[in-house]
Amino acid sequence: MKKNEINSQEFLKRLQVVYGDCAQAQQGRYLALAERFESEFNAINDIRFFSAPGRTEVGGNHTDHNNGKVLAAAVNLDAVAAVEARADGVICVNSQGYAPLTVDTADLSVIDGEKGTSLALIRGVCARFNQLGYKFGGFNACVTSDVLSGSGLSSSAAYEVLIGTILNYLYNDGKISAVEIAQISQYAENVYFDKPCGLMDQTACSVGGFVKIDFEDTSKPVIEKVDFDIAKHGYNLCIVDTGGNHADLTGDYAAIRLEMNSVAEFFGKNVLRQVDEADVMANIGDIRKKTGDRAIERAIHFYNENKRVERLSAALSEGDFEAFKSTIIESGKSSYMYNQNCFTLTNPSEQPVALALCVAEELLKNKGAYRVHGGGFAGTIQAFVPVEETDKFVSVMNSFLGEKACYILKVRSHGGCEV
Repeated sequence: MKKNEINSQEFLKRLQVVYGDCAQAQQGRYLALAERFESEFNAINDIRFFSAPGRTEVGGNHTDHNNGKVLAAAVNLDAVAAVEARADGVICVNSQGYAPLTVDTADLSVIDGEKGTSLALIRGVCARFNQLGYKFGGFNACVTSDVLSGSGLSSSAAYEVLIGTILNYLYNDGKISAVEIAQISQYAENVYFDKPCGLMDQTACSVGGFVKIDFEDTSKPVIEKVDFDIAKHGYNLCIVDTGGNHADLTGDYAAIRLEMNSVAEFFGKNVLRQVDEADVMANIGDIRKKTGDRAIERAIHFYNENKRVERLSAALSEGDFEAFKSTIIESGKSSYMYNQNCFTLTNPSEQPVALALCVAEELLKNKGAYRVHGGGFAGTIQAFVPVEETDKFVSVMNSFLGEKACYILKVRSHGGCEV
């Protein structure tokens, strides 16, 4: 489409499909993105727009990497790209606030110097497209994102899904499923970016809406949409960015997966989902000699989180928000006590997640619910706050964590898509 078509009623209707009652505000954002594209790439022939949302983890903290169950939702913060195909196989991505990136898709090898960078994600997505026999090629893209980096809303997954969605629609007529785009994205992050993440983030970003996901078979995850509107029950979903230092935490994140795996390996299995919980409980004395105590605690957390995901999903489906809240709090306490991802032992004097949870409990006792969100350690907490208590909750959190630390989100029904 042309830049002058962005302010049309026809394009507004397309935005409304994705953004609902926020569509008109998005129109200006898309126009500014098109103007950036025109400036940075000199001309617009046939511009196309793509979007991929961030996600919030509602239940199932650190379960996906051991083939567990999660309840997640796409949110109304997204990464958006203005795109034009190019014929030389080169991908140029100019993300607002970052240096421009260029990837020649003629070279799809893993490059050690790119690990941990967006270059690796782009190259990894293309490599997996190639391995699976899908078409891929070059394009120019200007990207803007309000999925804050380090916010616990999976900005990296949104970025990967965005790249995969662009390639899907530019070169494959949109025929690749949302689940497979998620799997491709996870491959890029695991192999090229070199981060041992599970599949939850990418699936929630790619599929959209509230989703219960069972990863027992990661090649064919079972996805169940859950129809629920938080606002109708008089609550807001709040995410609080605690502003912790994420430096050198990769080892903390990786240790959770490795320790859970070590319990599975005691039984000759790869992941905990392949091991019966009763067998773990019956062999604690022998297991701890090989794995240490924390690994067993994390394994027990895993089994109980899977059960909580089922209870959370059932509570939402039945409209029982009181049961939902109590289960959220139970999940949070298990993450704190047994999964132990609310602060890092390498820097025990800095505990922003734990402090935020402590304050949230005082503010929401017998009213709302709260838990660590996502990876933990130095990231975010999630809270379900009564509408009438929201202003106070936001004000208190911002008072000691910094301005705009707390923000209110909505669940978005669409995942990665062409707008």
